[in-house]
Order: sequence, then structure tokens, then C-alpha cells
Amino acid sequence: MAAAREHIERAPSMYMQVAQRVAGDIRRGRYEAGEVLPSETEMVKMYGVGKHTVRAAIAELRTMGLVESQQGKGSIVLPSGGVLPATRVERSIQRTTKGSWRLPEATQTEPPAVSRTALEGPPALLLNQQDQDAISVDRMLHDPATGARMAHRILIPLSTAADVPSIAEQPDAEISDLYQQLADAGLNLTFTEHVTARTPYPDERTALGISDASPLLITYRVTGDADQERPLLCEELKTPAATCQLTYPMTPTKAPAAKRPARRRPASE
Repeated sequence: MAAAREHIERAPSMYMQVAQRVAGDIRRGRYEAGEVLPSETEMVKMYGVGKHTVRAAIAELRTMGLVESQQGKGSIVLPSGGVLPATRVERSIQRTTKGSWRLPEATQTEPPAVSRTALEGPPALLLNQQDQDAISVDRMLHDPATGARMAHRILIPLSTAADVPSIAEQPDAEISDLYQQLADAGLNLTFTEHVTARTPYPDERTALGISDASPLLITYRVTGDADQERPLLCEELKTPAATCQLTYPMTPTKAPAAKRPARRRPASE
């Protein structure tokens, strides 16, 4: 006779236990809205855990919407119900009266890294260039006010670089400069942004400083040529969903005119 299977519940990870303990203290009123939580060093002593565990626990509390982290201040308890994520990521594109392009400013943590790569995944599908080669330009961005980190990548297919050689000469130029070079080449630019979310990979968690349970927001902005209906570039932006909100200006477009039904000719007698 086979032994009956016993159900064994796994204990939550250590950082989750700390997060749940602090979350309970917040809900019971031990820490009130606007109050700063104990520092990392204090929490290490309070709970007998390491700094990495404390940091992961704080990240989990941000995901729960219970606290927000402010550089130079620490983790501040939010009012009941939470608020929108602290970091507003403006996704606007502006064209000036002189024809130049203007994008929201972003602070880079280090110089961009340029490499050659094979297109795969969503960018390859959006560019319609599966397994084709492209120039990849990677940047790490951050918000000085909140400390939020973001990963930005621009993928330039070699076919686009061949059509506009100036882009291949300096692919790590500012994004607005790349737009300008495409426009100067006589291309009528259009922009389409695709937004999705997923669980971050381990290297993404490390690079962006997020916990296992915090989802990742990913945007793919495709720059295309309207006349030929051909994608030219793909920009990929990865942001922690718990700390960043994406903001888009909405411009109404005219609805296509309704087609009138064709008039029937009277039957000939």
C-alpha cells in the first residue's frame, strides 16, 4: 500500500518574512503615514538578517504600496491605500517649429555601451527582422530624486544603418539626434509604443535593484517610415513597476470618414 502524500508548506523567504512583519506593524499603527522606517542598519539589528535581505524586504513593501523610498530620507510610510509610483517617466515626443526633435531629459549613470547583436524576441518581431543583425546601444538611467533605475536599449537594424550611414558612424548619439538624421534623410517618421509587463530575470533584478516579486514594465517604441510603412528603429525601456509610472500625452486623431454605400443603379427595362 502506497504511503499517503503529506502536504508540506514552504516557509516564506527571509526577506518576505521581514516584509510581512513590517507590513503588519504598519497596518497596526506602529508606523504611521509619513513616518520614516528604521534604517537598514537598524533593521539588520532588529531582525537579525543581512543588508541584502533588508533591501529586498523594503523593495517588497514598495511593491505592496505601503512605503516609498526617497533618496537621502529613507523609506517613508504611505497613507492608507498608497499612491501612484513616485517616478514619473514622461514618454512624450515633441517637434519644434524649427523641425528639431525634443525628448524628456534622462540622467545616465555611465556612458552608453555599443555592440553588435542578432535581433530576437519582441524587437525582432516589431522590426520584422528575425535573426538579422543590428547595432545595440545600451544605457542605464536613473531618477536623481527617487533613485529609481531604468535600462534603455536602442536597436538599429543594419539595413537602417545602410540607408542612413550617419547613424552607423555615431549610433550612441542622443535619441533626438537619431530622429533628426532619419528625418534629414527624407523619411516621414511615425512612432508606435507597445507596453507589456513580466517577472524580471535575475540579471535585471540585480541591475535595477528590484525584488523577486516586483514586476517589470517594458516599453517598445518603434520608429517607422510612414511612406514605406517600414520599421526603422526599436527602443526598449525597462522600468520597475513598483516605483515608476509611464506618462503619455494623448493627441486625438480624426476618425476615418464613413464610407457611403454604393447607390444601386435602377434595373434597365
